[in-house]
Amino acid sequence: MTDLSDPPSPSSLRTSGDSWAITELVGATALGVAAARAAETAGTSPLIRDEFASVLVSSAGPAWARLADPEVGWLDGDEHGQRAHRLGIDYQAVRTHFFDEYFADAIRDGLRQAVILAAGLDARAYRLSWAPDSVVYEIDQPKVLEYKTATLQSHGAVPAAHRRTVPADLRDDWPAALIAAGFDRTQPTAWLAEGLLPYLPSDAQDRLFEMFTALSAPGSQVAIEVFGMNSSSNNQRWARMRARLGLDVNVQALTFHEPDRSDAAQWLTEHGWRVRATNNRDEMARLGRPVPEDLSEDAVRSTLLRARLDQPSA
Repeated sequence: MTDLSDPPSPSSLRTSGDSWAITELVGATALGVAAARAAETAGTSPLIRDEFASVLVSSAGPAWARLADPEVGWLDGDEHGQRAHRLGIDYQAVRTHFFDEYFADAIRDGLRQAVILAAGLDARAYRLSWAPDSVVYEIDQPKVLEYKTATLQSHGAVPAAHRRTVPADLRDDWPAALIAAGFDRTQPTAWLAEGLLPYLPSDAQDRLFEMFTALSAPGSQVAIEVFGMNSSSNNQRWARMRARLGLDVNVQALTFHEPDRSDAAQWLTEHGWRVRATNNRDEMARLGRPVPEDLSEDAVRSTLLRARLDQPSA
């Protein structure tokens, strides 16, 4: 009998200073997201194209390759599970589209320096149309960056921008590592924090905001994904992956759930950023991937933010 009981209690798998390889802890969530991008790319009428996602996922093993199936065949016999998982793929496609557009706009605005915080298996340095002199910095755990770099190199992938990896933990002094990699704090920067904030304790989130604001020249931009609380129904997606594929991607047990976490839009506004916020469900409907009413409890709730810094606050 398939066990779809709830995963362990939130944050039970996290410890101070923990680290991970690509198939472990938070690294495994990067594979799950890349699998969604691979499934979207292989489907009909994809919202986004990430031809690198399939390679990055399949290189982690056959179970991960099955997760990237656009037909969700690994859930045959479970129609509700297939629809709920497909909804998760739709969400990943919509948020990827949102942040791809953000970078395209930043490039048109003349920004030539980008920093992807907790880059995971993000392949934007390879697949977006960057200006010839653009530099893309990717910050993440050393083993995650090593896996992505080695896998893409072995398949002949060439970055479309000057890609510089920054092995660092975002709970530590990552600005020093970023500057050592060549980051120019006098130039406006396009920052991205996609799928990151729930994996940081609330105090680390505030430090992250403080650090990238301190490093941002006027004209810098930032895009951030802010998650609401996951429903118990959404947790069943991860339970199905565990039961059918043997993949233990337990998001609830990897994220932090402090009730006093700062509101990202408010924090940015109070520190000189001009913020525009979009509800993910509105964005999904706009792009033709609305949340079905009967799957509302299975759907992610998030806010997608874009902001511009005209002049840092004192």
